[in-house]
Amino acid sequence: MSVAMLWVVSPISEVSNGAGFLESVRDGNRILDSFRYISRCKNVICNGRLNKGGKNRRNYNSLNADLRYACLGGSSLENGGRLSLTSSLVASPAGEITLSSEQKVYDVVLKQAALVKRRLKPNEDLDVKPDIVLPGSLGLLSEAYDRCGEVCAEYAKTFYLGTLLMTPERRRAIWAIYVWCRRTDELVDGPNASHITPMALDRWEARLEDVFRGRPFDMLDAALADTVSKFPVDIQPFRDMIDGMRMDLWKSRYKNFDELYLYCYYVAGTVGLMSVPIMGIAPESEATTESVYNAALELGLANQLTNILRDVGEDARRGRIYLPQDELAQAGLSEEDIFAGKVTDKWRNFMKKQIKRARKFFDDAEIGVKELSSASRWPVWASLLLYRQILDEIEANDYNNFTRRAYVSKPKKILALPVAYAKALVSPRSSSTLVKT
Repeated sequence: MSVAMLWVVSPISEVSNGAGFLESVRDGNRILDSFRYISRCKNVICNGRLNKGGKNRRNYNSLNADLRYACLGGSSLENGGRLSLTSSLVASPAGEITLSSEQKVYDVVLKQAALVKRRLKPNEDLDVKPDIVLPGSLGLLSEAYDRCGEVCAEYAKTFYLGTLLMTPERRRAIWAIYVWCRRTDELVDGPNASHITPMALDRWEARLEDVFRGRPFDMLDAALADTVSKFPVDIQPFRDMIDGMRMDLWKSRYKNFDELYLYCYYVAGTVGLMSVPIMGIAPESEATTESVYNAALELGLANQLTNILRDVGEDARRGRIYLPQDELAQAGLSEEDIFAGKVTDKWRNFMKKQIKRARKFFDDAEIGVKELSSASRWPVWASLLLYRQILDEIEANDYNNFTRRAYVSKPKKILALPVAYAKALVSPRSSSTLVKT
């Protein structure tokens, strides 16, 4: 399945209570541990170079989601601002009432925002901690970040160009997160995916824990370890993404949108939560931290839903259907129709509704992009505009996403970049619906 990282924005049963945040680097111990490992692993890169021929199933160009949050009252936010879910409870077939996936994810959003706010002084922009430079370590760390940049440039060209406008510290940090997400995705969608077991993902998660403790295994891990030591990045979204990979090992059908929503959060919405602390919120923004995180989640989910709609035929050939089964049934469609791959009026009508929902996510995400720091807005806008155009291409293909892959042509991509740049120049406005009240 394709994951959607241009905004560089799962839950399991628990949410980090803050213990997952990185300890201060005031004593330098974590950095010291990190560079001991860098020195040992100087020539180790991603356990061998990333296989360019490996299938990139997830596009890490995202902000991130149909949370359908409206200012109708509900969960209290800071300074009296309120954001609520239109539906937060779901009744099981047995009649039990449980939290919806939207509410579970929103709880994660609130937790991440609260963790970041506790790390900041009042009115302080998200910024990096001062470097602690150890003798002999700076060159190795620079080499690690450079390699991350090379991977990003090779597999996400448009996004990479956008990151060049960011400050050096933020740019390198985003590259490090991108590479970790790509390596994680390659575990279940790369050349060796057929050999990946739950135990292998357990080992990958244990390795992640070591990274956050300042004990990286290789050079690319070292870049991430350095990043999370400088920015208020929490480990929980990283864990949640691994849970999404676990889900791909055993689940190939989704009964309803609630189930699909949770999957989309795991594999794409998490990227936004990882990245907001890096991207930063504009100092002049009056939006709540929670609302910016929520908008990041919206973009990630929008991108992932777009991936799903683009790759229907490709996924079906792998025996997978990432479409809500209840909505297929309501449209008079079955699994057999998907595997047959025939475009009918029923299919067109079904796709129109799915595309409308994805576009609503993109629309909701736009508000939050304006609240990011000025140097971070361009790559996010570029991702949003280009990914949304994929939906236009599906329509142009007469909704044939069985045998035709929708893509944005190079000329259209080039034309979108100055538009994204112009939008990035627009600063947060006090009239924004994300504004504090």
